[in-house]
Amino acid sequence: MTYHSTTPFGQRPVTAGLIKSVEAARQSAPIPRTDKWQLFRQLCTARLAFNVSDRDLTVLNALLTFLPGKTLDEADQTTVFPSNRTLAERAHGMAESTLRRHVASLVKAGLIVRRDSPNGKRYVRRNQSGDIAQAFGFDLRPLLVRAAEISDACRAAEEDATRRKELRELIVLKKRDAFKLAEFGRAEGIDANWDEIFDRFALLQRRGRRKLNLTLLEMLHQDVENLLIKVQNVLSETQETSGYDSQNERHIQSSKPNTLESEQTNEIEDIATKSQNQNTKDQKPAADLKIPLSLVLKACPDIHPYARDPIRHWNGLYDVAQMVRGMMGINNSTWSDATRAMGPDCAATVVAGMLQRIDEIKNPGGYLRSLTQKAALGKFSPGPMVMSLLNRDGFAKS
Repeated sequence: MTYHSTTPFGQRPVTAGLIKSVEAARQSAPIPRTDKWQLFRQLCTARLAFNVSDRDLTVLNALLTFLPGKTLDEADQTTVFPSNRTLAERAHGMAESTLRRHVASLVKAGLIVRRDSPNGKRYVRRNQSGDIAQAFGFDLRPLLVRAAEISDACRAAEEDATRRKELRELIVLKKRDAFKLAEFGRAEGIDANWDEIFDRFALLQRRGRRKLNLTLLEMLHQDVENLLIKVQNVLSETQETSGYDSQNERHIQSSKPNTLESEQTNEIEDIATKSQNQNTKDQKPAADLKIPLSLVLKACPDIHPYARDPIRHWNGLYDVAQMVRGMMGINNSTWSDATRAMGPDCAATVVAGMLQRIDEIKNPGGYLRSLTQKAALGKFSPGPMVMSLLNRDGFAKS
């Protein structure tokens, strides 16, 4: 005859949480069988949702080692009955007083249930055939009963961790862009309240040093983005007037091709290229380019030797990029697609950036096609490329 007591041995009182845990352990498990170590790993990931510490989990890991096999099974014995000394040894030599405290935490969290004997000792009573008739110790069945809950909590914790990592990356990148652009604006003497901008940046820096939850990270990200937009707007307002009199109509200045280009390009191809350039340069850019021309030229100084005259307007940069892209092996079709998807200013900026790191790019045409595809989906901006060149870090290859 088997009877499971609901009250603890000794002076430990009965609590509402204890009664709830005992009742939960008696419920039918939604999942009748599960891998105990996989379940334990999920619990480690979701431990904050169950209010248990890493030391609590060390004790739970030790308890699981006393359960035969690799699975928690509804039909099997789920109560383990090690002595405190043996349990402490498997918990990496944990002191018994500490061990009792962490066991109490696991019981309070509803992950294990005590099955106390009449005298408080842990032991097993067997029948005549040698099978376990009743065991007094720690029942691990609540883990099986709550397996689905643990799995859901693990998945939520992983999604939360992924989102927090993404937000931290965005915050670092946008803070860097805001700071570098603000430094550039102040160094260039652009009229703005730079002290107020840098004060806001310092406050954001201090907020980012703390360990923030997802909600606070989202708030910090929004504040950083607002600061970056403010800096970009200040620079955009003082940006030199673009050479485009209209986005739909643009005058193309003719220039003589260099000797090498004239030798490699026949007359028919040259006519087709000029016609194609006229069509692509007359198209409306996919998005406004928020970067000042002076900042692009500062980040990409290698473009200057290819210009016959100093580059003072975006159309001048475009014309030089048009010539350079042919020398880089980028064909007419790829260049046309890039100009159409990105807009002339952005495409010229990308080619200037590629020229700056040409030794690191094995296939310029393939690289530009990859960026064009991202631009067509609205997932590309030349800002990070320009900033990385200013930082001398280079930009990632496709």
